[in-house]
Amino acid sequence: MSKHAGDSADGSTRLLAGDETPPFVVWNPGATSPLVLLGDHAGREIPRALRDLGLPEAELTRHIGWDIGVAGLGARLAEALGATFIAQRYSRLVIDCNREPSRDDAICAVSDGTPAPGNQGLSAAARQARIDEVFQPYHDRIAAELYARAAAGLTTVPVALHSFTPAMGGVARPWRFGVLHEGSSAYSTAVLARLRAALGANLVGDNEPYRMDATDYTIGRHALLRGLDYLELEVRQDLLGDAAGQSEVAAFLAPILQGAVKLRPKPILGR
Repeated sequence: MSKHAGDSADGSTRLLAGDETPPFVVWNPGATSPLVLLGDHAGREIPRALRDLGLPEAELTRHIGWDIGVAGLGARLAEALGATFIAQRYSRLVIDCNREPSRDDAICAVSDGTPAPGNQGLSAAARQARIDEVFQPYHDRIAAELYARAAAGLTTVPVALHSFTPAMGGVARPWRFGVLHEGSSAYSTAVLARLRAALGANLVGDNEPYRMDATDYTIGRHALLRGLDYLELEVRQDLLGDAAGQSEVAAFLAPILQGAVKLRPKPILGR
């Protein structure tokens, strides 16, 4: 039987070798800031067994591979806020950690017009290996952090950080930031108001450029099910293209995110 890039080189379904990067990295574990920063698409590494999914480097560095700039932004915000930042290190092309893993779009065969050969024709075992070794450890680490905070009686507001392209399908996206929410979210509303007061409504999207819905896994799993308020924040990628831009955006956002924390959600123990 022939193998493709979705299978490991030795034909097994084991994905990560023992010397490879762990699936997540944590800045400031155990920090007591109310904000817990999350980066579902912060990294762009590919397990060696997947042989770059059959894609050239130019494709892997595009937005289809990761949320450009989020790793640097999250690290800088974690430092400025004294907050924990938990970030996924593997590419969203391996598995999208902001999608329920049984969904077809959790592992995209085609992303923004680019076919990913290593994501086509996956066996159930190969798909499960990505869930078990990349997706689940990341979400288990988030759950452990939130559980420990609840046990300590700490206020917790998860903040999911994402970035978006300046244009999509030939259509320009004028927003610098987008606040995504599903229904009522006092924290999201407060951040939206502060961003618009600083920049104007035309530069800050309310459920733009995307609308938060049932396809968004992380906030639903870790905030809504726990009864916690939350924020899902999108930042335009051209603002985060280098370290200087990431520092500038972090310096702008930090007082806004900190100042919008007013609620004290009741801690909920549960994973």
